[in-house]
Amino acid sequence: MKTLAFVALSIASVFLLSVASAVGDSAKPTIVLVHGAFADGSSWQKIIPILQGDGYTVIAVQNPLTSLPDDIATTKRVIDAQKGPVVVVGHSYGGAVITEAAAGNPHIKALVYVAAFAPEAGEPLSAPGAKFAPPPLSSALVPDAAGFLYVDRTKFHDVFCKDLSAADARVMAATQKPVNGAVFGASVANPAWKTIRSWYIVSSQDQAINPNLERFYAKRIGATTTEIKASHVPFLSHPREVTKVIEEASRATQ
Repeated sequence: MKTLAFVALSIASVFLLSVASAVGDSAKPTIVLVHGAFADGSSWQKIIPILQGDGYTVIAVQNPLTSLPDDIATTKRVIDAQKGPVVVVGHSYGGAVITEAAAGNPHIKALVYVAAFAPEAGEPLSAPGAKFAPPPLSSALVPDAAGFLYVDRTKFHDVFCKDLSAADARVMAATQKPVNGAVFGASVANPAWKTIRSWYIVSSQDQAINPNLERFYAKRIGATTTEIKASHVPFLSHPREVTKVIEEASRATQ
């Protein structure tokens, strides 16, 4: 009888632990990653496996970069399709996209801005930057005949991803996705950061967005702020540090 009781107790313990684990996993929010200009969803390739390994469901949006409204609509469609709580992460121009796309959605528990724009309502994306020294990227942009912007390949490494290898930078330069230059004159109507708790990662070595502008955004939106000594792409050069912030935002809102 004692043996049977012990076996029964062991089975019950395993079952309860399994249930507790399943409940814990189900409570984790889905992480939606939104890329910036000159990139696509694959730019998150180094942090996706870390998040997945830690039990998160992850989806990276593929935005067309044709206009701010187009990118907002695409991102909003992905966000709205998720079940349960969501944490939305935006890099660079993607920060402007999530600022509007996340507005009014009660399932979004946190916003994470990674070296990103965090605009106010009615504020052209380029307006706050006029208060700060222009970053090196501004003189490396090359428009095509349709008004889409590329980063000069010969300058790409220095202005975009100096802390990556030259070989990686050449691949990124060759595969860059151009952005319609008109997006930087566009604005959002309903900033989600006014109602959703936010985190911000400042890249202190950023050559694409002035780090002081990033600090300005972080302070204005009242974000929990982390600084990483990195280029414009900290999720590629410091993926574990970026992942740590995303997971901190996730746990803080559970």
